[in-house]
Amino acid sequence: MAGSFWIETLGCPKNQVDSDKLVGTMLADGLVPADGPQSADVVVVNTCAFVEQARQESVDTILALDDLRRDGAQLVVTGCMAERYGDELAAALPEVDAVSGFGVPVTLGRKPLGLTATAGGPVPSFDLLNLPRPPATAPWAYVKIAEGCDRACGFCAIPTFRGPQRSRSIPDILDEVDALGAREIVLIAQDLAAFGRDQGVGERAIVPLVEAVSARVERTRLLYLYPSDLTDELIDAICATGVPYFDLSLQHVSRPLLRRMRRWGDGERFLARIDDIRRRQPDAAFRSNFIVGYPGETEADHDALLAFVEAAQLDWCGFFSYSREDGTHAAGLDGEVPESLVAERLAELSELQDRTTAARRDLLIGATVEVLVDEPGQGRTHREAPEIDGVVHLPEHLAVGEIVTVTVVDALGPDLVAEVPVVAGVGGREVAR
Repeated sequence: MAGSFWIETLGCPKNQVDSDKLVGTMLADGLVPADGPQSADVVVVNTCAFVEQARQESVDTILALDDLRRDGAQLVVTGCMAERYGDELAAALPEVDAVSGFGVPVTLGRKPLGLTATAGGPVPSFDLLNLPRPPATAPWAYVKIAEGCDRACGFCAIPTFRGPQRSRSIPDILDEVDALGAREIVLIAQDLAAFGRDQGVGERAIVPLVEAVSARVERTRLLYLYPSDLTDELIDAICATGVPYFDLSLQHVSRPLLRRMRRWGDGERFLARIDDIRRRQPDAAFRSNFIVGYPGETEADHDALLAFVEAAQLDWCGFFSYSREDGTHAAGLDGEVPESLVAERLAELSELQDRTTAARRDLLIGATVEVLVDEPGQGRTHREAPEIDGVVHLPEHLAVGEIVTVTVVDALGPDLVAEVPVVAGVGGREVAR
């Protein structure tokens, strides 16, 4: 009788792709998916370690699944937290059977009952990027085009445990796109626009990749773009996909604070780029994220960020309190911002952005839009990335996976409500188009 597995995934879309790769490996090795963690022979927790809150969620999930698993089942911890804190995690959680770095889940599939933990070891030469994965179960799918990162942002520890950037080949990526069978492909990486630099194939390999993917699927979406790499050529390539969605990793707008973050840019440059894109493509949608309370953030810095958020009129925006990460440049900086002040700044920024998002959604009432139906009664236009933005509520009868034309009739905060347009039918009756 074949063994069964259950994978619990935490963190960002890149982790979800890793889990999909594990699923593909285990299926190929004869394991079958379990109905839930209670019935699995192997329970895998793919953890996140980006900030303290994510680490706590990972630990809580591990303990909860330990309570749920049946007698004799193995509990395996992998992902970012396992790679970064392998030995420490194994010592702190004796409930866990194996704490496995990024390369070990390959072994998990081949020898499901003979796991070997190698947390803390070198980046595997045969890593998850190279593994196959099953076809998409939704009309969209993430595709990870590179692993690791070559940047040295002051707040981020990811390069220390994900390693330097390792780009995939374009043919391998396209093979995966074809095999997934999705109508929308969401390209992801730690530093998306830097794709291919580590291979010596040029500074802008991302552009031919975007063009090649777009030739295969109806929608191509890009997440996590470093602002200094948003060239005219890349902007044109994104707009040509029909999904003018720009997810810009800005982090702040104060020039002095960005230098302390070891980041490029300032609010003036960012606004100029956003305005330029809107002139080219008035329908463009924008998302960004900002860190609040980075060491040394002053009231003037905060006011500059508030002014930028007001002026930029971003469709979507996330604000996150600074999390001190061991081994980062920021961990040694002075100028700690009190937690109470960080909370005040977060609330002020979030309230402003909530109003902006709601206002921009209200502007769409009455518009005719194309929607990809993700599930019964729910879909997305080009303005909404899966899982992180609002959605469009649709009539339940629309077929999942179809791209349909609908009219927006209402807005509910971040979400829209749309109906299928009606046209005059035979005998003057109105029928759905």
